[in-house]
Amino acid sequence: MTVWDRPEPPARPAPLDRERIVAAAVALADEGGLEAVSLRKVAARLNAGPMRLYGYISTKQELFDLMVDEVQGEILPEEPPGDWREALSTLAHRTRRAALRHEWLADLLGGRPSLGPNGLAVTEATLAALDGLADIDTVMRAVETVSAYFTGAIRREIAGVRAERATGLSKREWQRAFGPHVTRMLATGRFPALSRAVHDGTDMDAETTFTTGLNWVLDAVAARLQAPDLGDR
Repeated sequence: MTVWDRPEPPARPAPLDRERIVAAAVALADEGGLEAVSLRKVAARLNAGPMRLYGYISTKQELFDLMVDEVQGEILPEEPPGDWREALSTLAHRTRRAALRHEWLADLLGGRPSLGPNGLAVTEATLAALDGLADIDTVMRAVETVSAYFTGAIRREIAGVRAERATGLSKREWQRAFGPHVTRMLATGRFPALSRAVHDGTDMDAETTFTTGLNWVLDAVAARLQAPDLGDR
């Protein structure tokens, strides 16, 4: 029986329910990451005894599952997408924005599917937008491919945000600090392709980089969906 199927105990002696427990856990994670979340700390924030929480949640993993599903509610599209491309693009961008609000989400992306009501609703909305465009296996691979892209891109961006916070150096400041070393290494002539990238490449902001990569992946998915004899490949 999943945590969503298991009934909650009576809210006595003090008012308590999963909604309040999850809200407290999300607040703790927003402040200090997943390592700041434990049933004991959540109970303390709610002025409740730790053992009371076990009537609502059996394990920390269940708590994480509930936290992810809570944030999936922020990812769920507000309106039905116009087409499959808008659906996948919306999923990617809303997931990125949610992860920027809740950095800990990046640590839980890419695992097993979210089976809570919000997670299932997000999946349903996404698959429904591709329904009938190809066989179900092709549709699933398309969704998985886009998901793999934005999961990796989001994790990389959040890692950069954390590095900035940990070192106290912005991206520009870090580049300036290590610039002399990179310049010396490139001057050896051993890294000509890297040298061209450093000197001639365009430095884009995180959102532009994310959107550009996403559009390339969506272009590839579009080509696949439009390929003749799709079912025989």
